[in-house]
Amino acid sequence: MRNLVLTNARIATMDGADYGLIDDGAIAISDDRIYWVGGAAHLPLVCQSWHKLDLEGRLITPGLIDCHTHLVYAGSRANEFEMRLNGASYAEISKAGGGIVSTVAATRAASEDELLKTTLTRLDKLIADGVTTVEIKSGYGLDMETELRMLRVARRLEAIRRVRIKTTFLGAHAVPKGMSADSYIDDVCIPALRQAAQDKLVDAVDGFCENIGFTTEQITRVFDVAKELGLPVKLHAEQLSDQDGAALAAKYGALSADHLEYISDAGIAAMAAAGVVAGILPGAFYFLGETRKPPIEKFRQAGVPMAVATDSNPGSSPMTSLLLAMNMAATLFGLTPEEALRGTTVNAARALGLSETGMIKSGYRADLSIWDVDHPAELTYRMGDAPLHQRIFAGEWV
Repeated sequence: MRNLVLTNARIATMDGADYGLIDDGAIAISDDRIYWVGGAAHLPLVCQSWHKLDLEGRLITPGLIDCHTHLVYAGSRANEFEMRLNGASYAEISKAGGGIVSTVAATRAASEDELLKTTLTRLDKLIADGVTTVEIKSGYGLDMETELRMLRVARRLEAIRRVRIKTTFLGAHAVPKGMSADSYIDDVCIPALRQAAQDKLVDAVDGFCENIGFTTEQITRVFDVAKELGLPVKLHAEQLSDQDGAALAAKYGALSADHLEYISDAGIAAMAAAGVVAGILPGAFYFLGETRKPPIEKFRQAGVPMAVATDSNPGSSPMTSLLLAMNMAATLFGLTPEEALRGTTVNAARALGLSETGMIKSGYRADLSIWDVDHPAELTYRMGDAPLHQRIFAGEWV
């Protein structure tokens, strides 16, 4: 049994209001769990003889959670980014082989080991930002072979890095060339989902419900299979238009509905009633130059919990810094620093269906990030700066 006490720390437990701050705090860790947390003067007698580590006044938060990424892919879309800034239209970029089809082609052509290598580069940047849990979606294969390959790569990451990976099947991401949306859903997406579940490669199921994606009826067919397989769902919803995706997510008790720039009041009410988390993704908003913001104040008023994530992907959010996403959520959308940190801890855990993580609390997993800062607001305040001192993952100093 590994027993450790972290002492002389400021602790943002995220359990309660105002960060749940404890000054001159201590955390007792036994194996992979938090045994006790509180003021150092009240350390339980049983912990007095445990090995102690003086953190010299540093800040401790729960390990950060990136709850929405597309981290596994091949290729780059920098060329079409340049084309767009030089005035090319979406149609011109697509005609030149750009858009999601270019990522699909590159991902299909990449071996499992090649995908693993490029993904590790991106994952390491998130880890350097204090991240201990990452969600990774498929969706750049659009055929059974590549969708399963992407998920296998995501599963392999846990054996190589000290990080928790949650996989999401996003077969309903786009329609491949030469197929109708309906035939793709029935003949490719759903069979691939069933195989992924059989191979134990998937933790949740997602879809892109949008006027350039899939209709609510098509997503319903995917979600019905997910329900049959006992898998939770989540949804890309209302990013570019209101397709009633939020209401669909609520109907299925989704873990989260993400983007939500065009969500209606009815959609917000449905999410609030069903306890669906709102995934706030400022990277895509920024990168695409959008102007319509998600209705943050309405989410607050309705009591809809808000998670914050990078949405790391090659086409609309090539970002691998969760701290930068927190800063963008504050500066672009008006989240408070406390809401931003809650969005990458407590609410991000909820968006992945994870219990016993996201807070520093007795009985919770000892996934922690230790920072060279005085106050948790600094984590949202800084831009392009990761003041991480050390991570603790499942009770181990890593």
